[in-house]
Amino acid sequence: MAASDTNRAINAVFRIEQAKLIAGLARIVRDVGIAEELAQDALVTALERWPQTGIPGNPGAWLMAAGKHRAIDRIRRAKMLERKHQELGREMEIEQELSMPDLDRAMDNEVGDDLLRLMFTACHPSLSTEARVALTLRLLGGLTTEEIARAFLVPEATVAQRIVRAKRTLAEKQVPFEVPRGPDLAERLSSVLEVIYLVFNEGYSATAGNDWMRPQLCEEALRLGRILAELAPQEPEVHGLVSLMELQFSRFRARTDAKGDPILLMDQNRALWDQLLIRRGLAALERADQVADSLNRAPGPYLVQAAIAAYHAQARRAEETDWQQIAVLYAVLVNITPSPIVELNRAVAVAMSEGPAAGLVLADALMNEPSLKNYHLLPGVRGDFLFKLGRLEEARAEFERAADLTKNARERAVLAARAAACSRTS
Repeated sequence: MAASDTNRAINAVFRIEQAKLIAGLARIVRDVGIAEELAQDALVTALERWPQTGIPGNPGAWLMAAGKHRAIDRIRRAKMLERKHQELGREMEIEQELSMPDLDRAMDNEVGDDLLRLMFTACHPSLSTEARVALTLRLLGGLTTEEIARAFLVPEATVAQRIVRAKRTLAEKQVPFEVPRGPDLAERLSSVLEVIYLVFNEGYSATAGNDWMRPQLCEEALRLGRILAELAPQEPEVHGLVSLMELQFSRFRARTDAKGDPILLMDQNRALWDQLLIRRGLAALERADQVADSLNRAPGPYLVQAAIAAYHAQARRAEETDWQQIAVLYAVLVNITPSPIVELNRAVAVAMSEGPAAGLVLADALMNEPSLKNYHLLPGVRGDFLFKLGRLEEARAEFERAADLTKNARERAVLAARAAACSRTS
């Protein structure tokens, strides 16, 4: 194998193993920033040795051992006297692990717990939302700073700064590398789920730029969600989120036309919906329900949203959608997580089940909501209701306002076309 081919293979292996490697090292050094540096050191060592020796049979275990040797070297070089005993204890812990007769099996047994700890650490509430997203994609997703910046349409320097500050904050606050217990678990788990769903949504409906969707982000969020579901099988909301993402992503091929312009849900060719993802989503929803029932827990917001997505997925034709049940579920969701955006979604469901006039009443009630002042979907939804009611001039004004507010070029073009259609019809 040529050197360039070997290097590509090594980089591919490292990308697969990176999250597990950082997680395992972070458990030992108690610092995700240092753990990432040690992982990079292990990669450099692999790039130096593997072209001569060949890629080992278990490259993940090899990289982990290399990283742990680097950790020992780092600890031995530490000169801070007050940390001497603490560092000595860590050195002994690492050497004990390296001396295990079956290092591969030991690493496999620990990797799940380590990954779970890394998720909770990267999504710690002390970090800003943007920092949590960037750090999660960097440490757990294996995305480069450049890839994250490109996905979110922000300068690479901005992403790099967020990641550096996040690592510094975790170190300064001495955030423990652990899975929270007791009353802290629900809040911390909510933070992890929020980050995963934010990544998914940015891929599913890009807030800015020229592309309507960025599938890489959806796929990465799904991968993280599936991992989390295996690591936390007794958390119904985890399965609910996985179900929601599977069911929504099943529509991927039908959401844009040949030019890349958006196709609304009711106009999509449902034959293009991915039936495998739908089956997986429905199975995850059933699992979420079963776990919730066994724990005697009321459905959480992700489980309810997944149930809504399931009604869409199970309707073979748009006109077969059970909008009445969807409206009921949105009412439940409003009670669980009161939000103007959820109220707006409920208005759409009510309009579909009871008529546009009923939906317009609910949408009008949100007109003075400060958080929706610059939210393009409010005038977009109102424009749709007004168009269906034959109030075309008002509809045109709403579509034009929505087009001005959106930052996504594809969506802006669709809204401008709908505004023009109002003028032609009138």
